[in-house]
Amino acid sequence: MSELQKSKALNGWGLFWLVSLPISLSMLAAVAQSPLNSGPAVSGMIQLSVRCAVPLLYIAFAASSVQVLFPGNFGRWLLRNRKYLGLCFAAAMAWQGFFILWLVTVHTDYYINDVYVLRDAIEGVTGYLFLATMTVTSFQFAKKRMSPKQWRLLHKSGIYFLWAYAFSVYWWALFYYGNPVWLDHVYYWAGFSAWGLRAAAWAKKKRLQRSKEQAPATLPSAFRYLGGGIIAIGLSAVTFGTPWRRFAEEALYGYPVTRIPELYLPYWPFEPFLPLFTIALGAWLIVRSGPRESRRSSTRVGPAQEA
Repeated sequence: MSELQKSKALNGWGLFWLVSLPISLSMLAAVAQSPLNSGPAVSGMIQLSVRCAVPLLYIAFAASSVQVLFPGNFGRWLLRNRKYLGLCFAAAMAWQGFFILWLVTVHTDYYINDVYVLRDAIEGVTGYLFLATMTVTSFQFAKKRMSPKQWRLLHKSGIYFLWAYAFSVYWWALFYYGNPVWLDHVYYWAGFSAWGLRAAAWAKKKRLQRSKEQAPATLPSAFRYLGGGIIAIGLSAVTFGTPWRRFAEEALYGYPVTRIPELYLPYWPFEPFLPLFTIALGAWLIVRSGPRESRRSSTRVGPAQEA
């Protein structure tokens, strides 16, 4: 298996073409079967391109965390090819961008009357700006014009924004619009799992750092149990979103002070992410209150740089 992971077809530009070429061919085949002569047809192509792209985003999002949590050949392969997996995602999203432009320019009435929502448009444009900038700065000619700190901030912010966009789409499909298809469930839980890997990797790194530094706990040990309970509540909210969503809407919407963010601020008021904030709080409490590990019990974290 390790030898297979070293093959040229599964690394670098070989991997890029192995993944992106079939996606492009499938887009062309779908267009041939369903010409772009109506708004609904173009919307269907937008949805298809997103479904091809999102798994690549989730993999790139979780790549470094896999190596932290499960050090090994597969994690190293993911880290080695994270750039090219990200470029595969960008290629798939380029198809979505093409179909969106087609919808806006050719089927303008359908777009304005049936699709357009101002805040959705702001989220989409912001996501494409992040994606374009991240794509360009993945290459050395642009990367060398940025400091390492600037590059890291751009790519970390961008991948979180793009992941948030995809995850929130499927959260709304499951818990607001109703009648989701089975693939909506798969993509929702895949998006949550990708975030969960990052959260678990963060907790592991913090725990090992405290062990290495022999830092004392800053919270009483009882807070570990409180953190575990909060995580359980967050997991329940992740699983059952419809009941608490209604209460969240009543509590978070409709105030004079929130009118502007409701119109313009992406993801406001962050309903899809409230359970994740809850889980993150529980993990923080556990990390800060956990019993100090000895140096001998600590293990070394592999060279995984978070995106």
